[in-house]
Amino acid sequence: MENTISEVSEVEYLGMSGWQRFRYNFVRFFRNVPQAIKRFFTQMIPNAARHVWSAIAEIGKTIGGAAKNGDWKTRTSFLVMGFGHLANKQIMRGLLFLAFEILFILYMALFGGGQLALFGTLGKVETSAGGFDENGNRLPTVVGDNSLLILLYGILTIIFIIAFVYAWYANVKTAYYAQTLVEARQGLPMAKDDLRALLDGQYHTTLLFFPLIGLVIFTIFPIIFMVFVAFTNYDISHMPPSKLFTWVGWQNFGLLFNGGIAGGTNFGKVFGTILIWTVIWAFFATFSNYIFGMIIAIMINKKGIKLKKLWRTVLIMTIAVPQFVSLLLMSNMLGDYGIINSLLIKWGVIDKYIPFLSNGTLAKVTIILVNMWIGIPYTMLMVSGILMNIPADLYESARIDGAGPVKMYFKITLPYVIHVTTPYLISSFVGNLNNFGVIYLLTGGGPSMTEVGTGGAGQTDLLITWLYKLIMDKKLYGIASVISIFMFIITAVISLIVYNRSNSVKNEEDFM
Repeated sequence: MENTISEVSEVEYLGMSGWQRFRYNFVRFFRNVPQAIKRFFTQMIPNAARHVWSAIAEIGKTIGGAAKNGDWKTRTSFLVMGFGHLANKQIMRGLLFLAFEILFILYMALFGGGQLALFGTLGKVETSAGGFDENGNRLPTVVGDNSLLILLYGILTIIFIIAFVYAWYANVKTAYYAQTLVEARQGLPMAKDDLRALLDGQYHTTLLFFPLIGLVIFTIFPIIFMVFVAFTNYDISHMPPSKLFTWVGWQNFGLLFNGGIAGGTNFGKVFGTILIWTVIWAFFATFSNYIFGMIIAIMINKKGIKLKKLWRTVLIMTIAVPQFVSLLLMSNMLGDYGIINSLLIKWGVIDKYIPFLSNGTLAKVTIILVNMWIGIPYTMLMVSGILMNIPADLYESARIDGAGPVKMYFKITLPYVIHVTTPYLISSFVGNLNNFGVIYLLTGGGPSMTEVGTGGAGQTDLLITWLYKLIMDKKLYGIASVISIFMFIITAVISLIVYNRSNSVKNEEDFM
């Protein structure tokens, strides 16, 4: 059996049974995940850094070439964006570059420059509501700085500066390119050519423009803002606009990863405990639904099973009812004095109530079981569709060769289903890491931890529900942002590594 865990030769692998091969591949896959993570940080990130450095070098080479070999039109474009294009009668390009430069100068002079000047301190003057002093004299109302707006506008200004630098580079590059075309006596692309390209050769760019803008506004910018907040002391004691918050460096990170204590909460200890439970929950929530959903799908789709539509309909009923309704109902039913305990006591099955949701260990088991009840039908439906598309000839050939149901499952059904559903497994695992609804609606993260200094964290809290409590109850935005960054990194790394190591990507042609 040791060969199913250590590396084996091809001959040994071929001599394994179907179950041994499955176990070997399963263990080997997860055993190599730490190596893949190490390779991600030691190879992929340095490679990405080299590509970035190469891109920077290419930009420098282009600008240097334009400065050295460019004519007076191109060199003027270094100061007046679009001048080279206007001089070469590329009116639309020239006006767009010039308008962007004018807009940038006005923005920085009238607004952005002032916000950027305050960005280093996030404000100096606190807001005062006025009132009266001890002698009864009226105090003036002072409208001070708002740290939150300064941070927001400062980040927007930095992004605008980056966009301007890129536009300036594009202006110099295209002006120099236009010069080379003129010197080679070739025709320059005019406005109609640019419009035609946007609707023809560059049509993909046109289609992706608005989704990209939406991605930047609703995804990338909030992530950037969250990262900056992680380096501040933004909390209930420093709440704008009446109070200012400021930069604190890596202090919030130290609270989580060095076992720091703040406000009576041992963040390091609580963070480690909740992180372990979050990973355990995500694993069991993902694979319990997947395995049992697959088994039920195989049973329903098996030839000879009667009333298939009825069984599918019964299972789909859990999907038809809104999930939050089902979870709230189950929370009430499984409570200490809920209907389940009441009936069991009434029937004499138990003498006192079972703490389904009030005992930490039992609550965790209950959550996983309830999640199976609401999650298995989704997997069953998905796997049913896959099973219907497996060629029947494969099973017929296997039967002729003497294969039994178990062997056909491990040789045909399981590899086929796993190959197709690997992306679903990854997304399901990541989704369960951030599964707010099931935990919050069933237990609210409770029961509370018995240790001192947990800051309101519960035994069934995931990182996402703890994050919610830190924001809504404790107003610890800085520490909450650190947790968000950590969650983003761990989910992104796991998704990229596991997906790229899966057969769905590595052996896509085999499936096709």
